Amino acid sequence: MTHAAAAPHPFPVLRKDDALPAGLAVPVVAIGNFDGVHRGHRAVIGTAIDQARSLGKPALAVTFEPHPRAFFRPSEPIFRLTPEPMKLKRLCETGLDGAVVLAFDAAMAGREAEDFVADILVGRLGVSMVVAGYDFHFGKGRGGSPLFLREAGKRHGFGVEIVAPLLDEGAQISSSVIRAALAQGRVEQAAHMLGAPFEIAAEVIHGDKRGRELGYPTANMRLDPAVTLAHGIYAVTVEIDDVRHKGVASFGRRPTFDDGAPRLETFVFDYAGDLYGRVLPVAFHAWLRPELKFDGIEALIAQMDLDSVRARVALERVAV
Repeated sequence: MTHAAAAPHPFPVLRKDDALPAGLAVPVVAIGNFDGVHRGHRAVIGTAIDQARSLGKPALAVTFEPHPRAFFRPSEPIFRLTPEPMKLKRLCETGLDGAVVLAFDAAMAGREAEDFVADILVGRLGVSMVVAGYDFHFGKGRGGSPLFLREAGKRHGFGVEIVAPLLDEGAQISSSVIRAALAQGRVEQAAHMLGAPFEIAAEVIHGDKRGRELGYPTANMRLDPAVTLAHGIYAVTVEIDDVRHKGVASFGRRPTFDDGAPRLETFVFDYAGDLYGRVLPVAFHAWLRPELKFDGIEALIAQMDLDSVRARVALERVAV
């Protein structure tokens, strides 16, 4: 059993054969992949928490790693909105009492839905209630539908609540819709569906030091190749030592120079510390413009000056 890093309250994370602590016995569980822990997911989680409080039981998330699509379609990497560490951080922030992370492997993929219920939900966790989204399926061949879960609850003696889709101006909130928004640079729309700005955490690496020569020293990060965030310039905030700093970031291939592999380069306003080797969360608040190729250094610097001004304006309403 581990605990989520920097958790605002104790948040045990159970894996493999970890025994359920006495304080988490007979839980109400919210079950799902929960990539993004977006507002739709939070409707499921919030329902589980409400039910748990009314029953005097703990509330747990039951989730899967890696994402099932990564197992079934390994040649098609999935853009994870919240890789596991960030997903656990977000789940902790909802007020849940803990999480159970189930390994999604060949054994899990081949497990019949009834066996999943009997062995894991009942046998291992001893659930008092299960809360799931209207589209959650589990078990071999996705045989475990919401209807199946309701019937299984009756057979095994636990409650089941299925949560309807959460709509935003008539459109369904989903991880795939959020990914599509980010692929078009619509970070404000993504933030509205997520319930918070989209955030990426990565290690600061040594770059070519070109930003320093231009008067804009940047924190450079290589992101997972599966990230399909639109290439462009963004107003961002960066968390350094638990303090949020405002800045401007470029994500793309640097067409003015090398047109290389995509990289996130962030200029942190009014900060001069050494960030190499640090893993920093970068939150995207506004799209400023697409990535462009400039004819010369002077034109690029003039545009960077303008980008910084526009980023500061876009971030005026953001508290840090």
